[in-house]
Amino acid sequence: MLKKHLVLLCILISVVFIGIAAFLYPGGTISDKSTVGFIWSKNFISNLFLPQALNGAENTARIWAIIGMAFHSVGYGLFFLGMAKKIPSTHAAWVLKTVGILNILFNFLIVTPLHDSMVTISSTLSMLGLFYITVFILRSKRHFFKMACILCMLIFYFALYLYGSGDWGLLAVMQKVAFTTSMLLVLALEYFTKKEDFPPSSRITTDGCERSSG
Repeated sequence: MLKKHLVLLCILISVVFIGIAAFLYPGGTISDKSTVGFIWSKNFISNLFLPQALNGAENTARIWAIIGMAFHSVGYGLFFLGMAKKIPSTHAAWVLKTVGILNILFNFLIVTPLHDSMVTISSTLSMLGLFYITVFILRSKRHFFKMACILCMLIFYFALYLYGSGDWGLLAVMQKVAFTTSMLLVLALEYFTKKEDFPPSSRITTDGCERSSG
């Protein structure tokens, strides 16, 4: 029973710990070091991982944020590993398993001084995994998930564009939007899709017989 809900538990625990971290964050943003507390529309989640808050105070939120990110990384890793079991393609399943394992490592390393490079690697891995899942969702009859996956990818791409262009003001907001939509999509796919939703793709051979390929 517990194994069935591990992804949900990890994500819930992650949200709780990051919420505690946000509550304890002393203050300071990139644009204004004098602010007090964590401002969701101006602070980045990465601010919670700093040894020293941007306003110069000791960051008592750090340990809570690190624990929250650890559970977040494990939850997403387990999600990709679980989706690998539902996808009929051997190649796609291998990719999702690899993404799941690497995501646990690189996603957690975001809390270290390697933050910038780990964000790039982790985001690339997550987008790769979501892309493969979206391809098979589009082949299925789950129309709601088709729209949800495409929307999530567009939000993710837009957030990455803002990150690359240095638009920190809007990115601070979009980071939370992308974070929330991806969590909701992960939980929805985890609970409301099954192996039968992803039938093996088929092809017509030269002898006229339909054979599955996957």
